[in-house]
Amino acid sequence: MKKIQLLLLMLFTALISEAQILEPVSWKVESHAKKNGLVELIITADIDSGWHLYSQHIEEGGPEPTRFSFTESSDYQLEGEVQEMTEPTEKYDDMFLMDVSYFSDKSVFKQIIKANKEKGTVLGVVNFMVCDDNQCLPPNEVELSIPFEATLPVKKEEKRVTEPEVKKEVEEKPKSQVITPAPEMINESDQKGLAVEEKSEEVEIVESKSEALPKSSLAEQDEVQLPIEETEQNDASSIWGIFIAGFLGGFAALLMPCIFPMLPLTVSYFTKQSASKASGISKAAFYGLSIIFIYVGLGMIITIIFGADALNALSTNGIFNFLFFLLLVVFAASFFGAFELTLPHSWSNKLDSKSDKGGLLGLFFMAATLSLVSFSCTGPIIGTLLVQAASTGAYLGPAMGMLGFSIALAIPFTLFAIFPSWMQSLPKSGGWLNSVKVVLGFLELALAMKFLSNVDLAYHWDIFDREVFLTIWIVIFGLMGLYLLGKIKFAHDSELKYLSTPRVFLSVIVISFTIYMIPGLWGAPLKAISAFLPPQHTQDFDLYTASLGGGFSSQEKHEKVDRKYSDLFHAPLNLEPFYDFDEGMAYANEIGKPVLIDFTGHACVNCRKMEASIWSDPKVLETLKNDYVLIQLYVDDKTELPESEWKVSEYSGKMIKTIGKKWSDFQAANFNSNSQPFYVVLGEEEQPLIKPVGAVYDVDKYHQYLLEGVKVFRQ
Repeated sequence: MKKIQLLLLMLFTALISEAQILEPVSWKVESHAKKNGLVELIITADIDSGWHLYSQHIEEGGPEPTRFSFTESSDYQLEGEVQEMTEPTEKYDDMFLMDVSYFSDKSVFKQIIKANKEKGTVLGVVNFMVCDDNQCLPPNEVELSIPFEATLPVKKEEKRVTEPEVKKEVEEKPKSQVITPAPEMINESDQKGLAVEEKSEEVEIVESKSEALPKSSLAEQDEVQLPIEETEQNDASSIWGIFIAGFLGGFAALLMPCIFPMLPLTVSYFTKQSASKASGISKAAFYGLSIIFIYVGLGMIITIIFGADALNALSTNGIFNFLFFLLLVVFAASFFGAFELTLPHSWSNKLDSKSDKGGLLGLFFMAATLSLVSFSCTGPIIGTLLVQAASTGAYLGPAMGMLGFSIALAIPFTLFAIFPSWMQSLPKSGGWLNSVKVVLGFLELALAMKFLSNVDLAYHWDIFDREVFLTIWIVIFGLMGLYLLGKIKFAHDSELKYLSTPRVFLSVIVISFTIYMIPGLWGAPLKAISAFLPPQHTQDFDLYTASLGGGFSSQEKHEKVDRKYSDLFHAPLNLEPFYDFDEGMAYANEIGKPVLIDFTGHACVNCRKMEASIWSDPKVLETLKNDYVLIQLYVDDKTELPESEWKVSEYSGKMIKTIGKKWSDFQAANFNSNSQPFYVVLGEEEQPLIKPVGAVYDVDKYHQYLLEGVKVFRQ
């Protein structure tokens, strides 16, 4: 049973991890020569915060222990077993129902060998498993390659080496380098181990299974998987953000005129048609579970039809973004009362007839009937939720969105069946229900503008710039505020005799938000909503960016006059990046600076948020301007490449015809990632200097990341 639980936990972890690659442990190896041919092999595991690496000594039935195996060779013999130099933590684990020993942060292992020659390499494999408080990753395997130099016993007939010769040999040895399978930030303690001391008897050799990439291309780094900084991927595009959006959408649907009046009627059916209170509660619970099953099934069908790759493509596809825009406008018009979205009456009639059969099957068809009959109200909410889920590219997005939606919709039916007296505290049905629909219509219309903006940016129409977008949003939310105050009425609205307290508070919030957006017409960054706005560079009249100064320093600016694709793309904050990888790398090598690659996109809300909230900070902006050569690569641009540059991708086998496809394929092939934003720091050898990261919504952390890249580059 423990093995089954562990397998299910790892399967769930694999499903929710989406396109991200988790590597919480990086391995470093080194060797120390001792007397008489003995050599210490030191294997260090650096463990990310919150994760646990298990000891070698775990009882059967628990997690997989860490195991080392080394290839037999005539160059050496193993002396004893691998020793754990770090004291493990022993603690009772509720998951495995036993005491387990594990390491946190860092663990050091030692294996002693007896060398038969002065130089050689020990090959081996470490098998290990890591878990945190919420998930366990499948057991992993990392190959080890540990060069060593041994001090063999001196034979009598051999000539002893003089001290000056030893000193000369040590001085001529190349400095060792620390290169881990996944490039990480090198701290001061790591740097101390890089130097070879002349007086020491020990020679430190540090090796890795990944070599520096050839300067001509990054494409040969197929085996290296670079992890994304998962802790920063906590925005609304995450799978849990979709779940929360669905949950809120479910509560909004509950207040729709198609559902709210049915709440007391349905609960009354359970309480009156049941022989006992317990029977009524069980029926209501099954009714709620049926609602969840129906809506989650809808989400799974969407996922199965489109698949993970198609869902990810939808997030940057211009045609689908335009279709989403039209769809949301239709939903908004429906909420405004222009028409009702209904499914064929024959469907609901058939389901309603089957619900009369009674029993659990009858309850299931009652739930299905509710889903169909209420479609005129819930359809736009569900459609908007599915559009949002699909546009994020999350594989389980539609299913998780529907799960949140259905749970919020099902909970009240079950709770009111358990506590019927609570029904008396519910407000009576009335005109306020239609007001909820209208307010949601305004929100749908505002969201539709975002999808239209994505299309405008991807195809370079240059029509829907930042001022136009803000003007439309100011009008939409201004009209919403007037509607809440009763100054505007729609055809289906009832007479508003007075303003209720919730209506007054909501109108204050909406009108305040409208006023907040007005300075954006003159370039104010509006950081609270920057993720949804078109980029700052589309602003025609921008007093804010003009005050930030130029991109390159004065002594460098004259050196670069023109850049490839500079007529298509425009950088934020007066920065002057390159938009072509080869051109940017050539310039960086010429002036001796590290490169920061920014994999970005026109439709990337997190990219806009990073630019407006993090890059605009004075110290971050100063570092970007003076210490880096910035290369921005747009992965969703639809501009067609010259036919001479068309090629079939070696990574995906697909034809590359557009700028966006070129850079998205480049990112996936070389960095094993397809999310944006994605930041990579490169040096002269086109080798990542530190671990690439995604969105980092902390100014100090992101600035430290940039400074670390500069530090490693200079070393």
